[in-house]
Amino acid sequence: MSSSRPGHVTSGPYAPPVPRTTMTVTSADGARIYTEIHGPEHAPAIVLAHGWTCSTAFWAPVVRDLSADHKVIVYDQRGHGRSPAVRPAGHSTHALADDLIAVLERTLEPGERTVVGGHSMGGMTIMAAAGRSQLHERAAAVLLCSTGPTELAAEARVFPFRSPAARRQAHWLLLHSRTPLGPVSSLTKRALKYATMGAGSTPEQVEACARIVHACPTGVRAHWGKVLYGLELTGGAGKLTMPAAVIAGTADRLTPLVHARRLASVLPDCRDLTELPGLGHMTPIEAPDTVAGRLRALVQDHLERQEHREQQARQQETAAEQRGKTA
Repeated sequence: MSSSRPGHVTSGPYAPPVPRTTMTVTSADGARIYTEIHGPEHAPAIVLAHGWTCSTAFWAPVVRDLSADHKVIVYDQRGHGRSPAVRPAGHSTHALADDLIAVLERTLEPGERTVVGGHSMGGMTIMAAAGRSQLHERAAAVLLCSTGPTELAAEARVFPFRSPAARRQAHWLLLHSRTPLGPVSSLTKRALKYATMGAGSTPEQVEACARIVHACPTGVRAHWGKVLYGLELTGGAGKLTMPAAVIAGTADRLTPLVHARRLASVLPDCRDLTELPGLGHMTPIEAPDTVAGRLRALVQDHLERQEHREQQARQQETAAEQRGKTA
């Protein structure tokens, strides 16, 4: 595990809360995945996967909200935050799926189910794992937040050229760049806000995002950018047969609204698409109450109610057995 702490603010609502416990999860290829568990041990579980250039700190306000009455599990994608970098061949959608499955299997009790949420590359992680039986056994529902399955470079609007080919080329350069972002400054924060956040985002929100993104190593950023450039997960989205919800900001330049609407049409059981007016790509920080609220609703509708039905069924079976013994 890396000895350095990931970049993040250290006070205020966007500062990461202290986890109940931390652990290192070993993935299928030996990659070490830093993982945190927040909230009560036996509460309903929620597992959250962050996006490109981010870390567990990105979920801070959502975790703080949910961990009052949920077991919340967050982890650093390989190379991000406190998860060590891996060799170039270890960057793939297959590896993302391996890491998520490893976290689910290590942090959940036998037979325990959860709601899985992913932001940006975290949502792509869920889509990448859609063919894995372990995901279907563990995930009662999923939330796909500010994400897309394919054509990211052509659809992005950070460089708003009319031609898809021109946008693809410009965003290829952005995704593959190893240029250091430099220190967090007023100039770099303005650039980050333009590219990733809505016009109404607060200085505190911008500061929180900038600290996190600037902490991502340049090589890690470029390796995963290459994966995102060639992304094709539409088929994976079509295999997410559990109940799903989608959230997106209408001013998202990285994964514009077209992606969310495409996902809503492809997902076999999409329960709703929430479009957040004027918000950008960083929805868990720009609108943490909305994101946390949607996760709570998924837990209530598809995890707690299912557990209640299963408990009732077990009680009925026990009662029937008792009647049989006394007959």
